[in-house]
Amino acid sequence: MRRISFRQALGGLLALGVLSVLAPAAHAQNISAGVHVDADGVLKSNVVDATGQLLQQRKAAATASLNAEVRQATEMRKVSLNRLEKAIEESIAAGRPLNDEMLHLAGLTRVQYVFYYPDTQDIVLAGPAEGWFDDPHGRPLGLESGKPVLELQDLVTALRAFAPGKKDRPVIGCSIDPTAQGLANMQKFLASVGRNLSSPSATQYIVKGLQSSLGLQEITIHGVPGETHFANVLVEADYRMKLIGIGLERPAVKIPAYTDLVNPSTVAANAMQRWYFTPDYECVKVTEDRLAMELVGDGVKLISEDELVAAGGVRVASNVKNSAAKKFADTFTAKYPELAAASPVYGQMRNLIDLAITAAYIQQQDLYGKAGWKMKTLGDERLVEVENHNTPAKVQSAVNAIMRGNILMTPIGGGVELRPTDALKSQNLKSDTDGKLSDAYQKLDLKLTPGQWWWD
Repeated sequence: MRRISFRQALGGLLALGVLSVLAPAAHAQNISAGVHVDADGVLKSNVVDATGQLLQQRKAAATASLNAEVRQATEMRKVSLNRLEKAIEESIAAGRPLNDEMLHLAGLTRVQYVFYYPDTQDIVLAGPAEGWFDDPHGRPLGLESGKPVLELQDLVTALRAFAPGKKDRPVIGCSIDPTAQGLANMQKFLASVGRNLSSPSATQYIVKGLQSSLGLQEITIHGVPGETHFANVLVEADYRMKLIGIGLERPAVKIPAYTDLVNPSTVAANAMQRWYFTPDYECVKVTEDRLAMELVGDGVKLISEDELVAAGGVRVASNVKNSAAKKFADTFTAKYPELAAASPVYGQMRNLIDLAITAAYIQQQDLYGKAGWKMKTLGDERLVEVENHNTPAKVQSAVNAIMRGNILMTPIGGGVELRPTDALKSQNLKSDTDGKLSDAYQKLDLKLTPGQWWWD
């Protein structure tokens, strides 16, 4: 059978551990919203379409090319996973490329529901949907809402992580961190710096010295292949969150940077601040028979963690809690829905969390077995290729310099950690007490025509 491959340049790919220097400096500049990973796994900025003209051209072209039915916005579009795979099998067998509806899951912008229908053995995803276009960085966005549209490649990655018959329960995520040698080199450099930090030339000396001593930071990815779009989105979201934290990227919504909140005199010279994303695990509502599941809320939290850099660059837990770091994390969490609406990568990450929990639910409830669905095509990389992106591996340390007296602060690390099965633990599940989920399940009409796999 013919191999189907997703295109390489589908979205901004980026990752980075970041360093903040509080000393005399120029104002921070906004970073580009687009990046790429080169063939060596090094992440670099990618600035495009500063005027927005290309964006408007793409929206117009998409509006003209999409068929009227799939372009129509709706609050409840349904996709049968079994029927979708069958349609994909037929396309591969006929030597046809997968069409845009398949690649973009008929325009779903979120997975809100998972339904299983014993009579027809359909596993159905349902949620809001609309027509879409690719922005200049390759992200598919809704024509009306601007929200990221779900992609088949990410669904496939999530399903493979929780595939039929697979016994392990993966923790999915990434981490961007300085090396122990880099931290040790940084400590030596800081010890060599004199006391006069008041001049711009001294600030630039410190910035360059810190970048040089820290060197490239390492990116680790776990739970999904690093060559996937799924992994790259997690890494970019993590990277850009850190840039917001140290004031190198000003977000589209009002989130004060950690560097705006912290009192440098309260931070130890060897302190290392970490933030990482997790799901809000109390996000699943189910019916008593478990035939219907609903994802509720916005599903993303930012967690703060404090460490110290000991001799030799070893990182150890700190007993001193940083109130400014916690406030940044709490504000970021509270503002996440607004941020996701304004910055597509955060909407993409939220969708990935939804897909991971969806896949874990399908596996946990053995919907694969009940439906007799072995996922032979979507589960086979030889037939549906998703591991075709450059794997983010390293990135140069970024340094921000801000006027705040003569005090230095050391690097920031962190990452993303998703434990999808935790959302399905009994203590986290919400019951369908008002019956609304059951009503949504019962209202679905499965009278489909041959070859049809999505409907409103």
